[in-house]
Amino acid sequence: MARDVFHYAVRKALEKEGWVITGDPFTIKAGGVEMQIDLGAERVIAAEKEGEKIAVEIKSFINPSNITEFHTAVGQFYNYRVALEEKQPERALYLAVPFGTYQTFFQLQFVQKVIQQLQIELMIYDPKKEEIIEWKK
Repeated sequence: MARDVFHYAVRKALEKEGWVITGDPFTIKAGGVEMQIDLGAERVIAAEKEGEKIAVEIKSFINPSNITEFHTAVGQFYNYRVALEEKQPERALYLAVPFGTYQTFFQLQFVQKVIQQLQIELMIYDPKKEEIIEWKK
């Protein structure tokens, strides 16, 4: 499986925030189809509480066409969400996008409308600092 250009930066950013990587890639099988989401991670909130679980699909948006990469990302995200709802409904799914792309392309009206309608949760990251800038639900 080909790794996204910023895969390790996102992994490092999650680890800095206390997440334990539980799958790299995170494999899930639903309805006879096996899929690999870039990362699975867990974080214990408190000893008496259930741990928080996420899956993260990482995108770099370095290709010449942001809209082509967006189409792919949205399709993957939707398929992964359907699989997670069936097999691990407690696991939240995030689309990880670089900060620069979020500030520009993700502010376009069409992109905002797709994100809103499909209820895509975003994790905005800084690939150079290996940090998470913001979680958007």
